[in-house]
Amino acid sequence: MAKTSTGLDENVAGLLCYVLGWVSGLVFFLIEKRNKFVRFHALQSIIVFGVLFLASFILGWIPVIGAVISWLISILALVLWIILMIKAYQGEKFKLPWAGDLAEKNA
Repeated sequence: MAKTSTGLDENVAGLLCYVLGWVSGLVFFLIEKRNKFVRFHALQSIIVFGVLFLASFILGWIPVIGAVISWLISILALVLWIILMIKAYQGEKFKLPWAGDLAEKNA
């Protein structure tokens, strides 16, 4: 497994991009300058979990239905969080629709 500029194996750094959602993605995107695998996962984490966080926050203000939709978004985020961490640790560049394409272009 290739090393990153942080000294971590790229699969471990890829997993860590997702650990704290968009926050850890942002940290790794800012500190990792060379490794395209890590930068891809960092950017995908920022996009996916940033959008889900904002959607949940905004929709949470709507009485009743907003709370239900926000709860469903949280379940989706949990499932994606687990899948993306596993795929990154396995060394796979698992692309989600839209977010993965955007991350790949800008990584």
